[in-house]
Formats: sequence, structure tokens, C-alpha cells
Amino acid sequence: MRKWWLWSGTKMLHRAALSSCVGITARCLLAHVRTTASSNFICFPGTPHQNVRHWSNIPFITMPLMRSHGKPFAHRSELKHAKRIVVKLGSAVVTRGDECGLALGRLASIVEQVSVLQNQGREMMIVTSGAVAFGKQRLRHEILLSQSVRQALHSGQNQLKDMQVPVLEARACAAAGQSGLMALYEAMFTQYSICAAQILVTNLDFHDEQKRRNLNGTLHELLRMNIVPIINTNDAVVPPPEPNSDLQGVISIKDNDSLAARLAVEMKADLIIVLSDVEGLFNSPPGSDDAKLIDIFYPGDQQSVTFGTKSRVGMGGMEAKVKAALWALQGGTSVVIANGTYPKISGHVITDIVEGKKVGTFFSEVKPAGPTVEQQAEMARTGGRNLATLLPEQRAEIIFHLADLLTDHREEILSANKKDLEEAEDKGRLAPPLLKRLSLSTAKLNSLAIGLRQIAASSQDSVGRVLRRTRIAKDLELEQVTVPIGVLLVIFESRPDCLPQVSALAIASGNGLLLKGGKEASNTNQILYRLTQEALSLHGVRDTVQLVNTREEVEDLCRLNKLIDLIIPRGSSQLVRDIEKAAKGIPVMGHSEGICHVYVDSEASVEKVTRIVRDSKCEYPAACNAMETLLIHRDILRTPLFDQIIDMLRVEQVKIHAGPRFASYLTFSPSEVRSLRTEYGDLECCLEVVDGVQDAIEHIHKYGSSHTDAIITENEQIAEYFLQHVDSACVFWNTSTRFSDGYRFGLGAEVGISTARIHARGPVGIEGLLTTKWILRGENHVVSDFSEQGSKKYLHEKLPVPQTSSI
Repeated sequence: MRKWWLWSGTKMLHRAALSSCVGITARCLLAHVRTTASSNFICFPGTPHQNVRHWSNIPFITMPLMRSHGKPFAHRSELKHAKRIVVKLGSAVVTRGDECGLALGRLASIVEQVSVLQNQGREMMIVTSGAVAFGKQRLRHEILLSQSVRQALHSGQNQLKDMQVPVLEARACAAAGQSGLMALYEAMFTQYSICAAQILVTNLDFHDEQKRRNLNGTLHELLRMNIVPIINTNDAVVPPPEPNSDLQGVISIKDNDSLAARLAVEMKADLIIVLSDVEGLFNSPPGSDDAKLIDIFYPGDQQSVTFGTKSRVGMGGMEAKVKAALWALQGGTSVVIANGTYPKISGHVITDIVEGKKVGTFFSEVKPAGPTVEQQAEMARTGGRNLATLLPEQRAEIIFHLADLLTDHREEILSANKKDLEEAEDKGRLAPPLLKRLSLSTAKLNSLAIGLRQIAASSQDSVGRVLRRTRIAKDLELEQVTVPIGVLLVIFESRPDCLPQVSALAIASGNGLLLKGGKEASNTNQILYRLTQEALSLHGVRDTVQLVNTREEVEDLCRLNKLIDLIIPRGSSQLVRDIEKAAKGIPVMGHSEGICHVYVDSEASVEKVTRIVRDSKCEYPAACNAMETLLIHRDILRTPLFDQIIDMLRVEQVKIHAGPRFASYLTFSPSEVRSLRTEYGDLECCLEVVDGVQDAIEHIHKYGSSHTDAIITENEQIAEYFLQHVDSACVFWNTSTRFSDGYRFGLGAEVGISTARIHARGPVGIEGLLTTKWILRGENHVVSDFSEQGSKKYLHEKLPVPQTSSI
């Protein structure tokens, strides 16, 4: 049986010590201990020391929460600082689809999420519906049971099934359901050692000053004792709502939306989460073709919203929610309206919202000056389509102009880059390899300009190039032509030179482009982006490339599957994995770790080995195409060549980690490698011994990342065997792994090096950013003419492909 422990400093209490307490008393005592403990207090199952807690599949970390109530949060990312939170559960969320009874699974998930947040040190309050639905279920059951046995026996099975239950009055249902609803909440919260308390209110409790003070004091005392208040209107006695009865500055309690807003302002809550059966606010009726979810709603934007009908149950409707939300926002409380019936993303809508994820509609008083990321993506889509219609010479002219701008504004770019480097060094947030990637120099900018000119020169026949022509039948001709993919999202870390490179490739291939750079390069990225837009303005396609400067999280960008066609991550293997996990229906062109191997064969040239190994490892160790594992034929051990390799690595200050087999040959060896699948990204490498070329290939396939692998040998037969059998994106003979690069391949630049096996592989240039479409030209052709009894026959003749572009 699992034991639960309470840990506070050096004190530990076994939960069994509380076994003498019964019912709510035990739970409240446990909650009180948790509340009055020191700030480093944590509670967890199993072991007595652990930083991260888990209940079910929702992880959470204890954190100090400090917030002085005043203005509402301006951005979603700030919601994680919310301390006092009101969760409003609409009738459609709490009740089943048949409106009779509660959605128990959904309610259990909500209780779990509220418990998670409560045990982070937050103060949670629930405004709930459901008493009427629960009471309706109970009363229907009682009515059916009250039918006489004789009536049931003589009515027959079919008549009994069709027995009509009288219409039940809502107040009676509420009276019958209140106690059962609260008992259900209490049982669910008990599973998380949390005490809950019920409070029923009416309008009078807010409008009568004495009652209002009493309510306020009760709620504050419950929160102080770490008890979750569960609040509902007293539907058994509440009068029917009166239209237009709001007092000036005070919102009436017409429905639970109004109640949640009134309560949140009264209690100075930081956040209200309003859960309904819709995603949030839309600019047209939800479900219509043009309906778009409004991510952020600002006061004064009511004219941009179309209100649909109310949900299948409940008093409010979306118009009431917006009115209550704006009232709460004016009172200093942030609001999010989201779907609680079919939650998106992780399925945990409440914790997702508090973590700042893009869920539902967020109400904010701060309207950003620039466009939203969705608007930027639409601008990139339109700009990309206009770009693709330009003449190839015009697209090339834009890229040539960008190359000139990089040269002309060299000092300005280097000055901005210097500022980024100084800030990164001061904050100490970047490892040395990332600092090297962040740094720009005159030589780098010159190489960058040369690469852009290569792209411009090679882009003349990229878009609209005819790949295949077929005469299907007389006067019916088919062409397959190259076209842009659409809108690319490129997410890159540290490397600001990526911005003009990727922009040039997108321009050459006619694609729209969204760029998301790291904060560490913000100053450099800004000036490079400005120069890119200046170049695009040459032919009126300025909007084609967009730099995302909002607080958008990568996960949120990866969910824009209707606006983005391909995601290309440029950065660490962890970044690639995170994006692949977060992408929702959008293809990702990325690579795994750059675990590149160099195999030194027994017939390798002494002169070539040290030069190639040095260049592969030491020329730029932070690059993804740098050597990480050196494989040596066992016959080379204890030879002058082996000594030369080791001496060279020692002079270059490369730290060697011994592979298991290499370590077994030595009495005293370097530190044994922890994993043969390590990407060091620095002056470190693994050295391992293999029996021959076949053994080397098997090692590469087992521990490599299919990026770049090389062999050094003078035996052409062995070399060809290696080249044909190593299953990597790039395989080299007698040359450095560092040649695996778009610029060095003559592509001008690359959007990345892909280790995928679909569409593009290796350094990805213009060709990798194109797809195809089929164009069929006919003369009144129909398929029925080609049937067995038809008058026409298929020819399927291959036609010559023209050498010039056509679109």
C-alpha cells in the first residue's frame, strides 16, 4: 500500500497519525497543516523527497505565488502567476448530453485539475451549475419507482418504456439536486486530500451590505484554511431573472456567469476561467465556414463578435458571458472563456490555461500594436502567392538586393550582434557552443552575401519548372510542374545568420515565411528582418516574410495547422523533438542529433587521417555536422598513426571519451563514455575500436543519427562498400564531415539538414522547398469517351520537357 508523507523542512508526518480524525475533520486538518507549513512545503506520494509531484498524468511543481491585485494580466504568459482563481462550470459542461444527470468523467477531470492548482499553493473557487440536472435525474427516478407495481405489470414492456415523465419544475429539481451535487464534489475532492465547502447565494447576498460582508468573510476564512469553496445560486428560492436590472457598477446575479464575475471582483480574484460548450468567442457564428476563434478580446471589440444561440442548457449564453467577463476585467480580474466539454491540447483545459497555453479566448485590456501571429501567417500566405507570380528574374533581383544590403549595413549588423553577445554573456544563459553560433563576424557576413548571390543565380528555373509531360490522348496533355509548398514556419536558436539564409531560400522558391528566432539574438534578428523587408519591397511583396515578435509560445505556433504548411526547426535535437511532439497536423522537416562518425580504415593514408579528423572535429565543433565519434580499425592500435591521431587531438585540446571496446584494450584509459549516442557540440569526442568496415557500418546504424558519416581509406572497394551501405543522409569518402552544408554543396544556403526519408534529405535548399502540381489541358474531353464502348483511346506518350520555366 502506498504511503503518503508530509514533508516540511526536517519534519515528517505519516498520514496514519491522522487516522484518529474522521470525515471532513481529517481532511481539513491535513489541509491546515499544508497551509501553515513553511514556504518550501511539498506533498507527494511514495518517497519523502522529490521536486515534481504527479497526480494522475498532470505534473506540477510547487512554486511561490506572489501577486498584488490591481490590474488584470496583459498577456497569457502571465497567467501562471495567478494566485486566486475562480473556475465557472457551465451547465453544458457539468451535465450529460441528455440533460438528465451529470457528466461524471468530465467533472472528475475538472476536480483533478483544480486539486493540482490548489496544491500548488493557489486559492481555488468553483462556481458550479448542475443542481437542476442532478435533481431532475433523481426526481425522474423517484417518479418511475412510485408507479404502482400493478400498473407496471399490466402496461406491458413497450408501454412501460414509453411512459411519459411529467415536466419537472426547475426549483424542485434544484432543491432535490443540491445536496447530491455537493456530496459528489466532496467525494471527488477527498481523493486529493482537499476539503470542499458549499455556499448558496442570491442577489440579496451581494446587495445587502451586512450579508455581503458575511459572505466575504466566510469565503476568506475558507481560503485561509485551504478549503475550496463551491458556490452556486440558490436555485430553489431564487426569483426569475429580471431583464435590465443591473445596478450601476454592480452586476446582478442573473446566471452563473454573472455570479462568477461578481464573486471574482468581490474577492479580488486574479483570474476567472469560464468553461462552456464552445471554444470561446468567434468573429462569426461558430460552425460557419468563415468562423475564426478570437484569441484575444479587447474592450470595445464587441462589434467584431457575432453571438449565436445559447447552449442546450443554462441561463446565460455567450452574450451574458462577454458582458460578465468585461465587467470582471474592469474590476481587475483576467478572464478566459474556453471549451470544457471537449478540451483541446492536453485535455486539461484548466491547467493549460493557467500555464499560459493558447486555449479559448483571453480578455485583455492591452492591445498590441502589431498584428497577431494568425494575421502574420495570413499575410505570409498572401505575400507568398504574390511572390510566386513574379518573374524568376524579379525574385532573383530581390535576393541580390538583400545580399547587397548585408554588405552595406555590415557595421550596423555587427553592432547589434555585439549587443546580443554582451547580454547573453552577462546573463550567462548560453553555453559556449551556442555563443559561437550567436556570434557574427565580417567573414561570416561576406560568406552569407556570397551564398545569397548563389541562391539568386540558381533560382531562375526553380518555380514553375516542368518535370514531366505526357500526351494522355489527342489534344489532352498533362504536365507536372514545381510549385511552392506554401507557408513555412522556421524556428531557429542562436543563429541570426539563419534569418537571411532562410528568407532567400523562401523568396527563391516562392514560399511565404514565418520566422521565430530566439530571444538571445533579438537585436540582430530585428535589423536583419528590416533589411529583408526592404529587399522584398523592391517588387511589392513586403509581407511575404514575417518575424514573430509576440509572446507566442512554440507550442501555440505548431497548432496553426490551417495556416502553416511545413515547420522547419533549426537548433538542438531537443528543440526538434519538442516541435515534432507539439506539431498538430503540420509536417516537420528536421533532423535528430548530429551524431556524425569518421571511420579510419586499416588502409587509411597517414597524411589524410589527421587533416580530415582535425577538420571534422575542431574546425567548428558546435556545428551539427562536426564529428562526434571517431571509429578506428583495431589494426591501427599501437601504431605510429594511432599515436599521431591522439597527439593531434591532445594539441587541439579535444577531450576523449573511451568507448567500451577501446577501454578494454587499455590499462589506463580516458573516462569511459556514458553513451555512444552523444552529441557533444564542443571539443569532445568518443573514440571506439571496430573490427572492420562491416563492424563500423553496424556501429553507425546502431548509434548514429543518419546525418553525416565518413570513411578514410585508400581501398576503393572498401570505400564504395561503405558509401553504398551506410544509410545516412550524407556519406563521404576521404573528406571532412563539415562539407555537409548547403553553401558548400553549392545550394547557396540551407533551411536545415534533414535526416527524414520523405520529401527532402540532407542539406535542404530550394529544391526541398518545392512540391509539384499537375496541369491538364484538354479540348472538351470527358472520361466516358474512354470507356470500353467509347470513341477515344489513351495514348500516354512521353513528351520532351522544355528547358525554360513556364507557369
